[in-house]
Amino acid sequence: MTDEPDPIQAEVERLSALLDLFARNRLKNDLRGRVKSFSEVAKGVRQLGTTFVPGHRSGRARILAYLKIHVGQVVDGDELMVVGAISEWARRVRELRVQFGWPIVSGVTMSELRESLIEEGVADETLPEEMRPDQYLLERDEQDVSAKERWEVTNGIRRGNGSVREKILALLRHYVGQPIHSEVLRYVAGHEVSEWARRTRELRTEEGWPVVTKSTGDPSLAVGFYRLAKDVQAPPHDRKIPVDVRGKVMKRDSYSCRWQGCGWPTGYNVQFDHRFLEVHHIHQHAAGGSNTDPDNLVTLCNVHHDEAHRTGQLLLS
Repeated sequence: MTDEPDPIQAEVERLSALLDLFARNRLKNDLRGRVKSFSEVAKGVRQLGTTFVPGHRSGRARILAYLKIHVGQVVDGDELMVVGAISEWARRVRELRVQFGWPIVSGVTMSELRESLIEEGVADETLPEEMRPDQYLLERDEQDVSAKERWEVTNGIRRGNGSVREKILALLRHYVGQPIHSEVLRYVAGHEVSEWARRTRELRTEEGWPVVTKSTGDPSLAVGFYRLAKDVQAPPHDRKIPVDVRGKVMKRDSYSCRWQGCGWPTGYNVQFDHRFLEVHHIHQHAAGGSNTDPDNLVTLCNVHHDEAHRTGQLLLS
């Protein structure tokens, strides 16, 4: 029984022959000849890249297969360029995460997420280590089956009129109650991609929309996901708490509801009990209570925050 031919070895031998030819031609006084000779070497290198992840005909399929082999690990863009063996490999990665629903995070987005948390005074130890802009991470081997429909909606909003903040809000309201990946929010921001994190935060801290993340109100969410908990804005007097003060209050309260006997999320199945955390004025702002003194603020889940406003009572543990 003869061994099957090794496709990698065959491509290596072909590439070696091309390099030898280029080496012989490189000293000739013929610029175009040298360039054409090297172009064959470049094609050979690209063809060699297709052999590393066999069984996949398209560059996009090879890139996905490579990421799935290394799920949960940070990989360099150069690695994806090699296995994709196509010049537009970065576009294929974007298609995989936005159009096909694979949870791939880029180093650029992870950096923006980290900066956003720092500005809010929140530390999320679940974020991966620092990633370079040209690095990628497939968070888990799980595709969003609704990605095609979501991509069509997202693309329509992205191409429409309005500011970045208005587009992000339109997307979150369309999918109220459902988690939206940060890469989708980044995509809908269009040409102003660097503004998506700040504008999303402003929706919560300045406009009063209950946009929550794993670190800012809903521990059931995976890192990098956002959710509009309900399609209702907070009253104007509850929107004036500075971002850093809000973060200090939640951290002081251990990111849990201080209502007597509650303590959400501790003791709750957060996969099914989708509450979220808010900051409540002990002495109401409308009656002169401070927005900046942490002693006048307390963390409550939305259920007990609503009850506090409805009944006028505040039962703290």
